[in-house]
This record gives sequence, C-alpha cells and structure tokens, in this order.
Amino acid sequence: MNNSVSVTFLGGLGDIGRNCAAIESQDQILILDCGQLFPDEMMPGAHSVLPDFSYLNTRAEKIVGCIATHAHEDHIGALTYALQIANFPIYGSPFTLGMIRHRLNEANLMGKTELIPIEDGDIVNIGDFQCEFLPVTHSIPRGLISAIHTPQGMILHSSDFKLDLNPIDGRHTDLERIIELSKDPGVRLLLCDSTNAEIPGSSISESTVGRELKKVFEDNKDKRVITACFSSHIHRVQQIADIAVNQGRKIATLGFSMRRNVGLARELGILSLSESNLIDISEVGTYPPDEICIVSTGSQAEPRSSLSLAAKGDGRWLEIGSNDVVILSSRSIPGNEKRIGKMINSLGRRGAVVISADFQDIHTSGHGQQDELTALHDAVNPEWLVPVHGEYRHLTAHKDLAIRNGMPPNRVLVAVDGDQVTLDDKGLVLREKVCEGAYIFSQGSITERSHNIFSERLILGEEGCVIASITVDLQNREILETPTVVSKGWLNAETARGFEEEIEELLIQEIEHLLDREKKISKDLVMQRVRRSTGGFVNEQTKRRPMIIPIVTLA
Repeated sequence: MNNSVSVTFLGGLGDIGRNCAAIESQDQILILDCGQLFPDEMMPGAHSVLPDFSYLNTRAEKIVGCIATHAHEDHIGALTYALQIANFPIYGSPFTLGMIRHRLNEANLMGKTELIPIEDGDIVNIGDFQCEFLPVTHSIPRGLISAIHTPQGMILHSSDFKLDLNPIDGRHTDLERIIELSKDPGVRLLLCDSTNAEIPGSSISESTVGRELKKVFEDNKDKRVITACFSSHIHRVQQIADIAVNQGRKIATLGFSMRRNVGLARELGILSLSESNLIDISEVGTYPPDEICIVSTGSQAEPRSSLSLAAKGDGRWLEIGSNDVVILSSRSIPGNEKRIGKMINSLGRRGAVVISADFQDIHTSGHGQQDELTALHDAVNPEWLVPVHGEYRHLTAHKDLAIRNGMPPNRVLVAVDGDQVTLDDKGLVLREKVCEGAYIFSQGSITERSHNIFSERLILGEEGCVIASITVDLQNREILETPTVVSKGWLNAETARGFEEEIEELLIQEIEHLLDREKKISKDLVMQRVRRSTGGFVNEQTKRRPMIIPIVTLA
C-alpha cells in the first residue's frame, strides 16, 4: 500500500499572501490555511487574489477539514471561495473562528461548515490526521502551531511566528513542547515562516512598543490622541487602551473592523477593557481633547478609511486640528508608501502632529528574524525543511540560513506556488508545477483566471477611451447616419470636442471610400477601418493612445 504523503502548495510561496496548502494522505486531504492576497496597482478592480483551487476541484470529496492557524486575511480570506468547492469543517482558536464566522455569515455559508474550536495543547483527529496544536506568538491573538502526524512521520507547520520573551498576553511560542516532539516522535518535515529570513537579529518585543507608545502619550498629554493600527492587532490595542486609561482618557473605536474585532476580543476575554472606559465615536466632541483616545483603522491610508477621509476634511466623526496627535502604529505595506505619505501631509496641513513607526519603535513585526528562525530550527531539528510564507527571495534566504546553521543542502527544498513535495520511505521529493499555482482573482461575486481585463483597465485608467459609432447599409453601400465620436478620460471635454468633430468628418471620408472601392464588405472590415482611422488620427494629433472602441450598426 502506498503510504506516501504529499503537500501541494496552492499559494503563499512567492508572495506574502494567499497562504494555502493541501496535505494529502491515502485519499484524504487536510487544507492548511486558506488566505487571500490583496491586489496591487496592476490589478485594478480586483477585490482579492485567491489560491489556485484547481487542484482541489477534482478532489473535493477527499477534503476532511481545514486548519486556520490564525485570523489574518492572508490565512482565512479565501475560505468563502473554498467552501463553494466542498463542505468541510474548519478548526481554529475561538478568536480565529470568531473572525471567520463574521465572514461566513455575510456570505451565507455557515450551513456549509462546522467551526470547531481548538485550545492550546489540544490533540484532535481530523480524518486520519492526528493534529496537536501549540501556542505561538504573533501580531494577532491565539495563533497555533500545527504538529500533524502522518504515515510518513510528523509535519510541523510553524504558522506565522516570532519568539517574544515578554508577550502582552503572557502566551509564549511553546518551544519546550516542540523540543519534546523533536525527540519523540521526531519531526520529519518543517514548514516554516520565511517573512523576515533576510533580517539579522531578533524582532523587538511587543512590550517594547508599549513603552515607546507610553512616551508618545506622555509627550502629548494636552492633545487628543488618535492611534491607527491594524484592527486584528489586539495586543497593540490592549497596550494603547492601558496607557490611555491610565491617563484618564476615554476610548472610542473608529472603523467597522476595529469596532467588530475589539468587541469580539472583549467578549472572549482576550482584550481587557471595561465598558466604563469606552464611548461611542459620536461622543468624542463632547469631551476635552486631553480626555480622548481614538483607536482607528486606516494606518495604510486606505482611500475610504475614516482616517484618510478625516485627513482630507471629509470625515464624518473627526475634524482634525492642532489639538490632535496622530500615531501611525504600523509599518507601511509595500506599495502603500506614497498613499500614506499623502495622508501624513494632509494631516500636517490641518495642524496635527503625526508620529510614524518609521522614526520611533511604535511597531514591531509579528514574524521572527534570523536569530528566532535559528532558535526554532534548533528546537525542531527537522529531517527536511521547506521554507513557506514569503516572496521568493525570503524563501531562498531561509534556505541559506538553514544551511549556514548546519542543515545539509539537499535537505532544504525551495518550492513555489503550484509545486508539490512528497514524503515517502526514501525521503522528500519536489515535483514542480503539479498545478498551475495561478493567480485567481475575484471581483464581486465572479472569479476569473484570465488577466487580460487588467491591461484594458490600465489603458482606460491612464489613457481613457474614444468611442466611434457609425451606421451603414452594406447592401446599398451607404452611410445612413453621421458618425458619432465621444471620449472619456482622453482629453478634457472642451479640447476633446474639436478633435471628435474632426474624427467624425474623417470617418465619413474613410468609410465612403471603403464602401465605394472594396468588392467584399463585411461588418468586421468596417469596424477594422473605423478603429484604424480613429486610432491613427488620435495618435498623430495628440501623441496619446487611448482605447479605441468602434461600434458599427448595420441597417
């Protein structure tokens, strides 16, 4: 009987996002995380980028469950799409499942799954996979390391992790239990977070961030404090709340996800914040500035976030002024730097003092750096390593680090999306591109694989469009109505109108010439000539290349 075990990577190896793997053994599949990637500027109009579920489409009946290691979007954000392929239970900590429940309720998908809560140290059978779950420190509460027993030995998945010696909730990454597992039964394969594999040393503790935040509060006792961080970073919110309460400030949350996540964390006892210290955001104007602390989303200057709107003077609840200090307690996600810079400038013009993590230690990563990776490797002592969770440069940096620390080079395999590794009695083998690993993007309720639409949207966004309409009678070879040319986003309306009229006259000449000279006339030929004539004129006269849209109507 074939007792091999495979791991197929459907996303997360080559990008920070859409983390998803399928662990397969004897006709059973255990999904490990199911996240999304947020689209970049080259994918205008896309809502999210999903794992390549094509591998699961033909194996849906084999899925026995999904482990959600923690509640970040890059680990749970695609579950609503996966549940359209098959029904399966989802395992995670109560906080993680609380975040998932909101998403599934919105999509009306709770009937397709069972949410099974996991506590630290639990051992659970998911199909034939026996899984032990260990606590791990990260930038969101209640993350879990997964120790998965298979016919080919244990696969240990680090989840997103760091080694914080002084975590806010006192919940450490459980290296002691990992060391025990490394001795008995031993770890056959380690799948390990690679995000900060290029960075020497160790990440600073979340408690250090708290001390720096306290200094900022003390330096601005006479101002209203507006803090912005990720809504899932409950440990950061806890520290902000503690400092604010000690200063006698009332706390108001701003942003739907912040209000929702704070409520969930308080309900589960993860966030300690009494009702007496909370006020509604609509009440902040009734208090003196030095008695208010606002905890907001919008640290990445998302266009519709409340903080971005307030910076522009369009905020519903906030009017920014010289009595405000705005603390951006997060790092800029790559690609957001210009947008954040504009928001900071706008806040400054309104008189606010802005303090960002670029210049003070008011943020720390939730991912371990090289010294932390080394400590985890030493504890696990794996037979094989596959770096996961990172861009390709992070994966290769992780491989180099492991080799420098004494791991045999042939025992570290670098895989990318779509690849599969197979464990058997002889060892670990990498099979490249078992599935495409393609970017699947969602827009509204539709998912698509083809990316051609983005090039069209980019042209429309940068150059605009020119629409040329004409009605012809092919049988009698005549133009029935004067051509109509309109444009959007090409030139301003006044300038464009003159060119549009010239194109209309040009089209009369070109199409009359075509109808008079060509023996075989078709609608496609007329459209081709309309497009070519219009595009040639536009390029020659304006040196621009908008999208040309010909519309030919036959009488």
